[in-house]
Amino acid sequence: MAELPDLEVFSRILTGKYAGQLLEEIEVTVTKKLNVSSAQLKARLEGDRLSVVRRSGKTLQFHFEKGTVLGLHLMLRGELVDLSEEPVKYPIAKFHFKAGGGFAVVDMQKQATLTLDPPENNVPDALEIEFKTFRKLVEGKKTLIKTLLMDQKKIRGIGNSYGDEILYHAGISPFSVAGKIPEPQVKKLYGSMKTVLEKAIKKISKENGDELRGELRDFMEVHGAGIRKTAKGEKVFSEKIGGRSSYYTQSQELFS
Repeated sequence: MAELPDLEVFSRILTGKYAGQLLEEIEVTVTKKLNVSSAQLKARLEGDRLSVVRRSGKTLQFHFEKGTVLGLHLMLRGELVDLSEEPVKYPIAKFHFKAGGGFAVVDMQKQATLTLDPPENNVPDALEIEFKTFRKLVEGKKTLIKTLLMDQKKIRGIGNSYGDEILYHAGISPFSVAGKIPEPQVKKLYGSMKTVLEKAIKKISKENGDELRGELRDFMEVHGAGIRKTAKGEKVFSEKIGGRSSYYTQSQELFS
């Protein structure tokens, strides 16, 4: 699943490639998850210029000059591919620009979701949240900290992979009860969240250049079935949290 760093890079690449260009045609292949008809979507978007693509939590938002916003959630398996890669497999929608070129949203599970004029989301973003808000989010909570970090109704952008990476960087066990974490460690966790996400954005951006190359995970320190030991030589363990595999080391402190 694409998480905050991937999507931040995708938003920059798409803006660099297509901002200011006229959307000549949008082909919608899978319509079951649209919040409007495909005809309404086409009527609102075709002939309008793309202004900018922004990331909002785990979604991308395409802002057009006439004020229309198209939201995109790639869900679990969705991807973005350049139309030069024809034939495009499993398309959800294809975006054709008048100047030539374009991109497609693809998903073999057909779950990637397009939303015309998505409602404003007031849940804080992981890269924008202030410490006092983050501290309040954690204080007194009985849920596991890993679960809390992944809860998009509490804080947006972090998924399973980066949840593990952030907690490893902070030295906190994913099985820690959020409200039991002392304030100095909460501060450290807040700093780790910013550091890990920002470093990942830089690494993915450098690797991708101006091409949509998909998600990158090869720089992960603990998250991944193929990682047996960390760079420090620590053994990596894996257990399920909320039905999803979490990766951690015994050096991460448990607060319970």
